[in-house]
Amino acid sequence: MAQTLGQVAAIFRYPVKSMAAERVQSAEVSWHGLPGDRRWGFVRPGLPSNGFPWLTLRHRNDLNSYRPSWRDPGAPDRSMVVVHTPGGDDLEITSAALAAELGAQVMKLDRGTFDSMPLSLVTTRTVQAIGGLAGIETDVLRFRPNLVVEPADAAPYAEDSWVGSTLRIGTAGVRIDRRDKRCVVVNIDPATGRRTPEVLRAVARHRDTCLGVYGSVVSAGRVAIGDRVVLG
Repeated sequence: MAQTLGQVAAIFRYPVKSMAAERVQSAEVSWHGLPGDRRWGFVRPGLPSNGFPWLTLRHRNDLNSYRPSWRDPGAPDRSMVVVHTPGGDDLEITSAALAAELGAQVMKLDRGTFDSMPLSLVTTRTVQAIGGLAGIETDVLRFRPNLVVEPADAAPYAEDSWVGSTLRIGTAGVRIDRRDKRCVVVNIDPATGRRTPEVLRAVARHRDTCLGVYGSVVSAGRVAIGDRVVLG
């Protein structure tokens, strides 16, 4: 018998790796995750063959102040990204001015630049709980999820028990593959850029450095805010 685990509370994509999130109301999810998610990135100079050459929040904690969006949200993989900069300019992703401002070279990746897997998911209860352990109020965007779920169960960390299961989210089938191992990026306040190391310390001390889960799409479909998350 199908079990309702919760419902989708928010959906985010990240058109440019490590820049601010773009909130969407719905998305046609397929094998490479959300359309337009992490389809662009910036490479640090002198590191094209490095195992991790990307310019990220680890190197510049102000990247959340750069707000990218797709010009044609109906067909993001065939359109252009425009970045609203902290200085108030709207620059195309391939703009020389943007590359000069960031001191890095832009690169397009058709399948997305994921650290691990194409979908990440976290519950609202988990974010609240880790904030309590860290002693600060935490914004869900610290954890850069694609899907935020309001769980049916009030207990935190419910998503850990979903690992190994396939969920029906909207009309998409999503397999939850493993827990999401965290790094120093969770310390960066997405609104201010201020670093608060208490967050990663709490995740390491209480959750084995993992928070939320990674998943992959086993059947493509549409996901929207308010959709049920169903097991079985």
